Amino acid sequence: MKDESISKDFPIVCVGGSAGGLDAYTRLLRHLPADMDVAVVIVNHVRTAAATLHKLLPRYTKMPVELISERLLIEPNHVFIIPENRDLHVLDGEFRLKPISKPRGWPDVITVFLRSLTQYWDGKLIAVIVSGYDGDGAAALCGIKQVGGITIAQKPDTAGQPDMPESAIASGCIDFVLSPEDIAQQLVRIAKADRM
Repeated sequence: MKDESISKDFPIVCVGGSAGGLDAYTRLLRHLPADMDVAVVIVNHVRTAAATLHKLLPRYTKMPVELISERLLIEPNHVFIIPENRDLHVLDGEFRLKPISKPRGWPDVITVFLRSLTQYWDGKLIAVIVSGYDGDGAAALCGIKQVGGITIAQKPDTAGQPDMPESAIASGCIDFVLSPEDIAQQLVRIAKADRM
């Protein structure tokens, strides 16, 4: 039996990236405290490369880092990593995995996940778009804003591959454009304000 006492209204921070994302993830996680009471979900839009982030990232954070499995409970103070070749959704406070909906061309797993959050998550939503090719995530940013969420793009000149942050900025729905270290500080401020 699941513990229904776990609140499902804490903030989720979706960090979407691709090429050059590892540098951004590590710089971000290094500066995040382990007790922010937010769930960090890293959605790396890699279709077939092995999802090794759950092995690499624990050295940069005190939060547990988990590769997402079907119906995994979403908990605060954890870092969750999307598995390869899957679309990610949320429902009833859990992650749901589906076959990738766009098997050819540039994947849109970040956009898919952000849209699921706007429909099925009660807590605050924070979308962070970091280094990567193409424009995955940008199409969902205005939807995040419409439900009261906050959107952040990595400052393009701090990104290994600026396409994704530039696409996010071009959406017209970005609140902050910051380096990974400053994104971390902004997330801490948002999390503190959310607890008040």
